[in-house]
Amino acid sequence: MKQIIFIFFLFILCNNCRDSEAVVLAEGIWLAELEVDDDQSLPFNFSLKSTGSETYAIELYNADETIFIDEIKVKKDSVIIRLPVFEGYLAGKFTAKEIEGKFIKENEEKVLPFRAVYGIKDRFKSDGIPNTNISGDWEVEFRPENEESYMAKGIFRQVDDKVSGTFRTSTGDYRFLEGINSVDSVKFSTFDGTRAYLFKAKTTDTSMVGVFYSGNDSKELFVAKRNENYELPNSETLTYMKKGHDKLSFSFPDSEGNWVSLSDPVFKDKVIIVQIMGTWCPNCLDETKFLVDYLQKNSNEEIAVIALAFEYAKTKEAAFKSIIRLKDRIGVEYPILLAQYGGIDKEMAQKKLPMLNHVFSFPTTIIIDKRGDVQKIYTGFNGPATGSNYDSFKKDFHNFILQLLEV
Repeated sequence: MKQIIFIFFLFILCNNCRDSEAVVLAEGIWLAELEVDDDQSLPFNFSLKSTGSETYAIELYNADETIFIDEIKVKKDSVIIRLPVFEGYLAGKFTAKEIEGKFIKENEEKVLPFRAVYGIKDRFKSDGIPNTNISGDWEVEFRPENEESYMAKGIFRQVDDKVSGTFRTSTGDYRFLEGINSVDSVKFSTFDGTRAYLFKAKTTDTSMVGVFYSGNDSKELFVAKRNENYELPNSETLTYMKKGHDKLSFSFPDSEGNWVSLSDPVFKDKVIIVQIMGTWCPNCLDETKFLVDYLQKNSNEEIAVIALAFEYAKTKEAAFKSIIRLKDRIGVEYPILLAQYGGIDKEMAQKKLPMLNHVFSFPTTIIIDKRGDVQKIYTGFNGPATGSNYDSFKKDFHNFILQLLEV
């Protein structure tokens, strides 16, 4: 009898030990999928590595982009993966080789079902050898035959059946897209912690007809034709100062409660770069990284940068929390002022800066000379995913600032 009782207690003890053992996530490559509109799956890959007891680091991949993630909290079988800079996060339950949960953007009140499986390296499954190669430039129309249609330029590179590239619009690019061309269909996607984009299209040598999904709340048709000579309108002509205005003026608070305006003595006799942006905006993040790098490489007391943030956050405190997070993560040393919170309506943004004809895009960048006159306005931002367009912008920006410094 004593032997039976001993075996019983040993069985209970072993089960308790098993229950208390922490589940360990498998190291290596994972395939994740977000559920978007029409029950479509938006895939992306990440690599997970253990950095200690119940601590992990992740590299998330979109074509040539690698996003490093180190804010990962694990408790028993639950995990929260917080993407850098942006407010979006992945939360779910996990086993060693599977995670299931939600992608959540609280301020925007958006939730997408999420699932990740260990050991799958292919972003999309191939249906067969592609009939076409889509490398090159494409003239693209989103929402065709709709009064709200808009044009874009597709820039793609295909090696075997693997595709990378982006869409450029007059107000910014869709960042790093990665996918596959198989038989007569192309699919590509991107996920960076705020944007969740999926594109699917039927292809020929000269055309594409497809659907663009943005999360689970937006679906747009698009058509494209191969056109190596197609160019978008000049982004420097879209936003401009209204007639009778040559100076920009504003007064907004920083995170320490100081109200900052261009009339402050610290900005006197300086070339000033004013960045209209938001911490939620991927193109703004690309531009912020560019500006941080530019200032590090071109240190000059006669150059000043000020950012004006327009935020989704419902409270001033939450908005400044996002601003401080951006500054800390990217190393921003110039002031980021809170221009608006509770929404990012562009008409409301224009009312905060009534001397502008319109705020078409986040970001919008205004270059002011030493006399305080506006000399150039960039609408949108051609980020690193646009390749030669990004290189051209950097060269133009650098040369233009030099010209203003010499006056």
